[in-house]
Amino acid sequence: MDPRRKRRIRLVVALSAALMLAGGLIYTSFSAASDARTPSQLLRSAKGGRSYQLTGKVAPGYQVHGDELDFRVRDRNGTATVPVRYTGEIPDPFKTGREVIVTVTPSGGAFIGKRDSLITKCPSKFSAAKGT
Repeated sequence: MDPRRKRRIRLVVALSAALMLAGGLIYTSFSAASDARTPSQLLRSAKGGRSYQLTGKVAPGYQVHGDELDFRVRDRNGTATVPVRYTGEIPDPFKTGREVIVTVTPSGGAFIGKRDSLITKCPSKFSAAKGT
């Protein structure tokens, strides 16, 4: 076989493999992404057996029992809340009023948090001044 033809075949095979790997990576990246939902959105559309990313503020009255945390997440405007039972690492900045993101699964009127999925968001230092 001609050496130039061998090189051309190798190049085509290598480029095809690279293109297929890139396509697989792009597909996995976009199919794994999920939108974070607020408590009011979750109450309207949550279906059992599926997990959701829940975002909102921690409502007053959370309780820690060993490595279990029972708390409520409310909308930013305070209109709806959902109960969450979470097991796992509790971030240090977790407190009432702090914005959180947690992966949850509906279970009989409450939501079960996926182990070690609780993240606290940093408060914005660029929020609007009160009273304006």
